[in-house]
Amino acid sequence: MKTIAIIPARGGSKRIPEKNIQLLGELPLIAHSIVYAQENSDIIEDIYVSTDDAEIKKIALQFGAKVIDRPISISGDMEPTVSALKHVLKSIDSDVENVILLQATNPLRPENLLKEVFEKYQNNNLDSIFTVSRNHQKFGKIINNKFQPFNYTIGQRSQDLEPLFFENGLLYISKASLILEDIIISENAFPFEVNHIFAQVDIDTPDDLDYARYLYQKH
Repeated sequence: MKTIAIIPARGGSKRIPEKNIQLLGELPLIAHSIVYAQENSDIIEDIYVSTDDAEIKKIALQFGAKVIDRPISISGDMEPTVSALKHVLKSIDSDVENVILLQATNPLRPENLLKEVFEKYQNNNLDSIFTVSRNHQKFGKIINNKFQPFNYTIGQRSQDLEPLFFENGLLYISKASLILEDIIISENAFPFEVNHIFAQVDIDTPDDLDYARYLYQKH
């Protein structure tokens, strides 16, 4: 039973044209996740890129990934990621047990993160695991032009906030059987906490890309 990595990468992007092939350092954005998967070849047996774009396909093949052509019907803005993962699994002739989702828009990951997460996943017989990070901001709602604190009381120190966490997008691991049921994160999924500056990078806007480039040069 195999463990594979799948990197979904659509061609259309409104906020950053050709986002997935923009350069981050010396590599196109999509290549960072491919290289990361290759560096974890002791875990990952095959690397698949799911795309509807000819240029992304060309780059993915150049960097040694296998490419699954994504149909237009599941390439729209509103299509959930699990559709691409499911399509890959149905398109390959392979007995896959575990799927590692690497998002091209989260190109920077701590070096040993996958090894640590996969060890937790295996040792605890989990069906899915995903990375989260702690939030340290004070959130609230504006109702009838009045601010109502959500996770704190006015005057409370930030360090005394009740812990809240966000899904940072760095890593997801799921059983292939779950994905075939249109599920990436199950009800019993384990939230693996990652408090690293790379967890703040999720490229959606030009400012996000600038920040990623800054961190890449610095680290």
